[in-house]
Amino acid sequence: MSEQAGAARLEVRRHRDGAAQSAMDWVAEEVPVALVFNGISHAVMMATPCDLEQLAVGFALSEGIVSRRAEIFDVEAERVCGGAEVRLDIAQPAFLAMKERRRSLAGRTGCGVCGIESLGLLDLSPDRITARPLVADAATIARAASELPARQHLNQLTGCAHAAAWCGLDGEVKAVFEDVGRHNALDKLIGHLALQDASPGDGFVFMSSRASYELVRKAARVNIPMLATISAPTALAVDIARQAGVALASFCRQNGFVEYTAGDKLA
Repeated sequence: MSEQAGAARLEVRRHRDGAAQSAMDWVAEEVPVALVFNGISHAVMMATPCDLEQLAVGFALSEGIVSRRAEIFDVEAERVCGGAEVRLDIAQPAFLAMKERRRSLAGRTGCGVCGIESLGLLDLSPDRITARPLVADAATIARAASELPARQHLNQLTGCAHAAAWCGLDGEVKAVFEDVGRHNALDKLIGHLALQDASPGDGFVFMSSRASYELVRKAARVNIPMLATISAPTALAVDIARQAGVALASFCRQNGFVEYTAGDKLA
C-alpha cells in the first residue's frame, strides 16, 4: 500500500458489466487524531491526517476553548502508531475554563441530546456576530461553485472527502481544505485563517456538504458572515444562522442558490 497526503493506494478488484479485474485505487485516510491541551487529552476525532495544526487551531477557536488566536502559544502535530496527536499550548485562563467544563460534564448521563441538561450543553443561543453584513449575489455564488471542484484534489482522487473553501467577496476561491469529516474540513479552514491572521469579515465559507447546525455554530463563533453550501440546510442550522446574523445560502450552483436568511444579510 502506497500513500499520498490524506490518501492511501491499494489493490482492489473491480466488477463491471459481468467482468472483474484487479486494479489500483486511492482511498481517503481516516485515523484517530488526539487533541492535547497543555498536556491533557481533550478530544479524539476521526480525521484525514493532513493539515493537522490547522485542524487543532480551528477546533480550539470554533469550539470556544480559546476566544482568539493569541491564546494559542504553540501547536505541534506528530504521527503516532495508527493515528496522530496534536499538542497545543494555550493560555492558562482558557485551559482552566476548559478543565472546569470537563468537570461539569463528568457526572452527566443520558443518550446524546435526550435530556434537558444535555440540550443545555449544545449552546443553541449564539451571540450575534460583529462582522459587517455581507451581500452576496448570484454571480458571487456562481464563481465559487465553478472554481471549487478543480480545487478538491483529495476528493478527485478518492471520491470521499468534504471541502471547505475560503472565498473572497467576489467569489474567488482562495483556499481549500479537505477531510473525510465536514466539521474537520471547516476547522482546518478556520485554523488556516487564524494562523494567517486573516479577517473573517473579508470573505465567506463555501462547503461541499449540507449545512448542519454545527457548521453554522462554528462559523458564528469565529465571526464568519456567511456560509454557503452545495447541499441543503437543516431547520436548526437556519435557526442558528438567523440568531447569529450569519447569512446562509444552500443548494449553491452556477445557475442559482437558495437564501435562508433573506432580509438579514443576502441581497
